Amino acid sequence: QVQLVESGGGLVQPGGSLRLSCAASGSIFSINDMGWYRQAPGKQRELVATITSSSKPNYQDSVKGRFTISRDNAKDTVYLQMNSLKLEDTAVYYCYADLNEVWGIPSRAYWGQGTQVTVSS
Repeated sequence: QVQLVESGGGLVQPGGSLRLSCAASGSIFSINDMGWYRQAPGKQRELVATITSSSKPNYQDSVKGRFTISRDNAKDTVYLQMNSLKLEDTAVYYCYADLNEVWGIPSRAYWGQGTQVTVSS
């Protein structure tokens, strides 16, 4: 059974920084893309950033230059460094991983439980 466990959320003032982590564990053969989505109250879940298995990143325009996604393949972990946080970054952040549990079986997406990020003065 695969699990994604997030950590690092919390309350921060505008302009502050937070670092989110998400570790995958369980029966994993290989991990393809990993990434982060977020969902603010009353809004749809939206992509924040993704990273390929070769560490090529992709960002939503609103976070470019402020957020950095990275991964440690040896630890099956993805990170999101968030700097210059704004009020509008407040949301529940979910990590995901597209992975293969067994060789030869198509990959599927797994999701973490979500971690709250609140930006407030």
